[in-house]
Amino acid sequence: MTPRVFIVDDHALVRAGVRTELAGAAEVVGDAGSVATAIALILDLVPDVVLLDVHMPDGGGVAVLRGVRGTRPAPPPAFLALSASDAAEDVIAVIREGARGYVTKAISAPDLAEAVHRVADGDAVFSPRLAGYVLDAFSGTVPAPADPELDTLTEREQEVLRHIARGYLYKEVAHRLSISPKTVEAHVSAVLRKLQLSNRHELSRWAAARQLD
Repeated sequence: MTPRVFIVDDHALVRAGVRTELAGAAEVVGDAGSVATAIALILDLVPDVVLLDVHMPDGGGVAVLRGVRGTRPAPPPAFLALSASDAAEDVIAVIREGARGYVTKAISAPDLAEAVHRVADGDAVFSPRLAGYVLDAFSGTVPAPADPELDTLTEREQEVLRHIARGYLYKEVAHRLSISPKTVEAHVSAVLRKLQLSNRHELSRWAAARQLD
């Protein structure tokens, strides 16, 4: 069976190039350059496979996956990420959201066509070495992506920050960490200074954005 394919990428030249590469191997039923358009057309056209760019100005692959998954289409398409990035955090993010595979844009036309067919048949497909990221992630061995701002904080400052993000008062943090409230206050002041934040509320929002709570 010839798989019906939809292409999501914010670059028109990339979409045109993928169409050309898949000619004769798959039926390209549509394409989109934005998240909102992609979600609407995927739900309307119901392709077998969605080739999905990871980084786009309005949210990228993860946003498309969440948008389509939230509507629970039947049958759901198989998503195959096609990205310039081979970063572990990008691979893991889209796989966690339900993508069936991840290949880079360095892939050859024949290999891309094969990947599309395999994903359509229910297989998981990855470019060389990317599969290791997924195996490590689901075994809990992938380190968290580096955060330069968080790395400026000492281990104790990070402990205090996490407790503040969970809503504990200074006295409660002091009790839980076996330090004095004055010491907690000193750590919070140091964290605010290093992160260039003004108050505890900004600090809580900063921590929540990084899922430190």
